[in-house]
Amino acid sequence: MCGRYTLFTPAADLETRFGANFGDVEPSYNCAPGQELPVIADEAPDRATRMEWGLTPSWAEESFDLINARAETVREKRSFADAFERRRCLVPADGFYEWVEGGGPDGAGGRGGHGNRGDRGGSGKTPYRVAFEDDRPFAMAGLYERWEPPEPETTQTGLGAFGGGPAEGDEDEADGPVETFTVVTTEPNDLVADLHHRMAVVLDPDEEETWLRGDPDEAAALLDPYPADELTAYPVSTRVNSPGVDAPELIEPVG
Repeated sequence: MCGRYTLFTPAADLETRFGANFGDVEPSYNCAPGQELPVIADEAPDRATRMEWGLTPSWAEESFDLINARAETVREKRSFADAFERRRCLVPADGFYEWVEGGGPDGAGGRGGHGNRGDRGGSGKTPYRVAFEDDRPFAMAGLYERWEPPEPETTQTGLGAFGGGPAEGDEDEADGPVETFTVVTTEPNDLVADLHHRMAVVLDPDEEETWLRGDPDEAAALLDPYPADELTAYPVSTRVNSPGVDAPELIEPVG
């Protein structure tokens, strides 16, 4: 799965890389589900739109918070099929995290990507960051939806007649459609396979336009693992385990 990622590339560099306006995007070293994060939607590829990570289908009666969609079933699953046909997006990132039992596998122990295995250091899971060696930004394949929360039910009647409407400033700012997204995952490449049995679909730059604008068959053909020899993986601090922690130190190698 893909449950955390990084996006700390400066806005100016993101705009050059993706040809889109990112506005005042803040660097994040621990992008987590439930956060509003920048994505580039097919309907507006010239600007990044902030959406909540955790897709809820438009037909749902309650929030689903689906952070990942499996490439193998994305065209058949009711939760994702319509979005795959009509609402694809790019999810900009410059790395993603995976967790492994103990200290980690052989061949994924250092910043260079293919170093010696470090000490296991006790029980529990060790977080690893997967990225390009130069930390350049890339796009993960995503889907998005607009969900209209249902009107809340009430057993009280006639509140307006008693002068009891919402007080000034109490209006729910979340009223209206909620825009959410999910990251598509696929089988892992040889590097990530040592860390997890799934990985995010990382698109090559020349595939991004096809993902956004191609027909469903063309888009489906892109859902394969990114070449392992172009990526690196290294262990990082367990501080990343908490979604409330966001600091540059999170991406520093440990062990």
